[in-house]
Amino acid sequence: MDRAVLRNTVVALLFIICFAGAASAADLTQPMVRIKDISTVEGVRSNQLIGMGLVVGLQGTGDKGRMSQQMLSNMSQQFGVTVDPRQMNSKNAAVVTVTCQLSPFLLPGQNTDVQVSAVGDAKSLEGGVLIQTPLKAANGQVYAVAQGPLTIGGWSGGGDAATMKKNVTTVGRIPNGAIVEQGVEMSFASGGAINLLLRNSDFTTAQRVAAAINAKFGNIANAADASRISVNMPSRYANSPSAFIASLENMSVRPDSVARVVVNERTGTIVMGGNVKIGKVAVAHGNLTVRVKETPQVSQPDPFSGGQTAVTPQTDVSAEEEKPELVELPATSTVEDLTRAMNAVGASPRDLIAVLQAMDQAGALHGTLVIQ
Repeated sequence: MDRAVLRNTVVALLFIICFAGAASAADLTQPMVRIKDISTVEGVRSNQLIGMGLVVGLQGTGDKGRMSQQMLSNMSQQFGVTVDPRQMNSKNAAVVTVTCQLSPFLLPGQNTDVQVSAVGDAKSLEGGVLIQTPLKAANGQVYAVAQGPLTIGGWSGGGDAATMKKNVTTVGRIPNGAIVEQGVEMSFASGGAINLLLRNSDFTTAQRVAAAINAKFGNIANAADASRISVNMPSRYANSPSAFIASLENMSVRPDSVARVVVNERTGTIVMGGNVKIGKVAVAHGNLTVRVKETPQVSQPDPFSGGQTAVTPQTDVSAEEEKPELVELPATSTVEDLTRAMNAVGASPRDLIAVLQAMDQAGALHGTLVIQ
């Protein structure tokens, strides 16, 4: 056997063995997912477009300010009609901002959706039609033009004394309402190399993605950091980089994640990862209720005594403390065990939030506590 062939065979076997070992040691709490679901290709991105336009055809729910009057006057001048803005008293028009995401690889002549939002004091955009509006990018160039009737997804009605409204009526959409005038070139395979960018940066996940690619195509991938995996295209894909990217995207890997507990104190919501561990700890948690009652008393002076009537507050304070429940957890416990134990003693989600914060300060919560 040729030495080069033997060397490549040995390298491929080593990558398969390493990848199998990494997969066997992977955290089984994470599912197998496609590479396309956890990463993007560097250079392939959307672009934000924005414009300011005028919505007409409203039923008296438009703007009352000077901005809409000035825009109506400017539009009239473009068609050879000169009107003083102060004489434009129509309430059937509204000034709006028009935004959209220019998806990658959209070509001139194709359509994309736009979102329309009222700028002034318009009450509703229901039944309105957007007048032709150019949409610009951050470089000031026009990439699309939007026009068409709005879809609101709600309604409003009423009179002077009462009104009824469903959803937001000052924001609407125009499906396929923008025509692309010029596209944005995407460079994603320059120099025969492709970079995959992880949506959630993680060194372990980056190494697993590189190992999976190398196991299939040979030694062509390298995890540059926690977010970027550099991949050299094989020579047989030199003329079809899209086919190579498609084959990469459909490969499956098991991603890793940081042990994290996310707490929202405003809503009492707790989201815990399955790989969060808890050290040996004993938890005692009880509720203290303090009641303060204010009772005003009127002090009335005797007749002809020269005194004044005064209001004297009388305060009654009482406190009630529930007997704390003691929960002991071994060192191999998980957040699931803690939740089950706290539910057994009748603790509420807000009680569990306080316990998790105290455990994090005590060093018993082996994970990142994120408080929103």
